[in-house]
Amino acid sequence: MKITKLVVASHNAGKIAEIKTLLAPLKIEVQSAADLRLGDVEETGTTFEENAKLKAEALCMMCGLPCLADDSGLCVDALDGRPGVYSARYAPNRDFNEGMKMLLKEMEESGKSTRKAHFSCCMALAYPNEKTIIFEGRVDGNISQTPSGNGGFGYDPIFIPEGFDKTFAELGEDIKNKMSHRSRALEKLINKIK
Repeated sequence: MKITKLVVASHNAGKIAEIKTLLAPLKIEVQSAADLRLGDVEETGTTFEENAKLKAEALCMMCGLPCLADDSGLCVDALDGRPGVYSARYAPNRDFNEGMKMLLKEMEESGKSTRKAHFSCCMALAYPNEKTIIFEGRVDGNISQTPSGNGGFGYDPIFIPEGFDKTFAELGEDIKNKMSHRSRALEKLINKIK
């Protein structure tokens, strides 16, 4: 499977920049759905895989190019795996500062002492006239007491990956890109398309 151009089914600038950085060594031209003026695809699935597949296949049909979509989210043990597939929508108007405040408050109110959580990512690669391929990645860690750091995006300021004492937002792009849930899923994709 040779890919020279890839459309990323996202309008999230942080996510697109991360994917472009990770795919740069393969010399693949990466465009976003926004670059091609393609609209958002509604995420009606109940799992990361369903949503990723739905978005990748819909965009592939629209533009006739290989399309990569991911669905990812933060799964918090004290909240029984929530916000999960609803991570972006959990934050009011996608304001993640508000979303983090809500999440920390809800954890406190849960009465559970565990701070364990994981980021999960499912990527779907839809190729014209081919079966969609799924790649998954996960990174385990803990939720911090308060947000910290200015890097990354989304819930990065409250997620401390296992083996570290700083949040993704404090660790910097280079470290995060080597171990994030998205980079682990992309690594599997890269091995498949090399």
